[in-house]
Amino acid sequence: MLKKIKPFYLQNRFFYACLGIIILYVISFVFPRLLNIVSTLLLILLALTFLDTLLLFSAKKGLKAQRVLPEKLSNGDQNPIRLIIENFYTLPIYAKIIDEIPEQFQIRNFNIERKLDSSSVSEIEYKLRPVERGEYHFGKLNIYATSIFNLVGRRFSFNDNAMVPTYPSFIQLRKYDLLAISNNLHQYGIKKVRKLGHTMEFEQIKEYVLGDDLRTLNWKATAKRNQLMVNQFQDEKSQPVYSVIDKGRVMKMPFEELTLLDYAINAALVISNVALKKHDKAGIFSFSKKVENRVVAEKRTSQMNLILESLYNVKTDFFESDFGTLYGDVKRNITHRSLILLYTNFETLDSLHRQLPYLKGIAKSHLLVVIFFKNTELNSLIEDQAETVQQVYDKVIAEKFAYEKKLIVNELKKYGIFSILTTPENLTIDTINKYLEIKARGLL
Repeated sequence: MLKKIKPFYLQNRFFYACLGIIILYVISFVFPRLLNIVSTLLLILLALTFLDTLLLFSAKKGLKAQRVLPEKLSNGDQNPIRLIIENFYTLPIYAKIIDEIPEQFQIRNFNIERKLDSSSVSEIEYKLRPVERGEYHFGKLNIYATSIFNLVGRRFSFNDNAMVPTYPSFIQLRKYDLLAISNNLHQYGIKKVRKLGHTMEFEQIKEYVLGDDLRTLNWKATAKRNQLMVNQFQDEKSQPVYSVIDKGRVMKMPFEELTLLDYAINAALVISNVALKKHDKAGIFSFSKKVENRVVAEKRTSQMNLILESLYNVKTDFFESDFGTLYGDVKRNITHRSLILLYTNFETLDSLHRQLPYLKGIAKSHLLVVIFFKNTELNSLIEDQAETVQQVYDKVIAEKFAYEKKLIVNELKKYGIFSILTTPENLTIDTINKYLEIKARGLL
């Protein structure tokens, strides 16, 4: 009996109607002629409530719903969630859908209202934007159905409990993957850089034809064959590209709900994919007190899956990062000259000077690019007009910190270390820009 009563709900319209009838009964004490009219209205309300109940509970199935989830969610992106609802009623139904979405979203008032046509199948889509990597657990899918009278409601509850893992932004990865294949990266603000000189990877000696570069003439082969012969070179390939992610406390700073660590992970995933598409070897590892999450730079078909799985569990440990450990690990384990993209953050020149000996040590054997972030929260302080003494003080301090970021760039440049000073939202574009520039200039 309790199971039959559980799905039964009286709607607000029923209570409003009851309140109106009670008020009319009170008024009928002053105007007795209204008593018969009010009693008739009460009977009509009860009859309509009985009819509404009969309409909703006469069908055994009523509604059937299913939640369709992707295999994994993309961190920091809008992910589509589909609901498929089948209406077995022979009349239109008004549905209020309450999906028990994972607690990480902290959405307490989630609901969707739709009209479902009679004997129809409806598909509803909504989007969720996760800002943390990890497991996301969905609960039940609840639908509250009402008829055109909207006096009684019937609850349908579907036990669609499911867990979906949230990975680094593979949606962003797919976008840049297509652009890398089609060589249209420049359309998204990525620069084309004129290639300087010749690459050193020899391919073959061939006969000279009109249009070949005269500087590539091979005089020895020409003398032997008694005709002009030229050397043909190809782009250097299979260069190791490592994305090194600092997961210390400096990377916990939030920006638009994502931490700097998550922005770095998303960018590392994309640049690894672009490097593989450009026939280089891609690898990653993270560090703080020790070096972890290592994927050795290779050019194999399963490399992106290995990188994705490795980045899935990277979390900040709130320690001060040990650049000495990083330097020792790079010296021991990366024996070939490589491009090292180091994602970290420096707020002051002093913080850079403490780590500069280790960065210089890495740069002696490898091509090092230090990637760090602008503090975008300071921009509002710098741009706003100061009206009080406190505001003037805050503005001066903000300008000092912004200026120190530029000094850090110059300090790194002094020792032949490349750097990228960027905002979190432009991190991926700026990193790919620098990688393509290095490739085009033949620096690696």
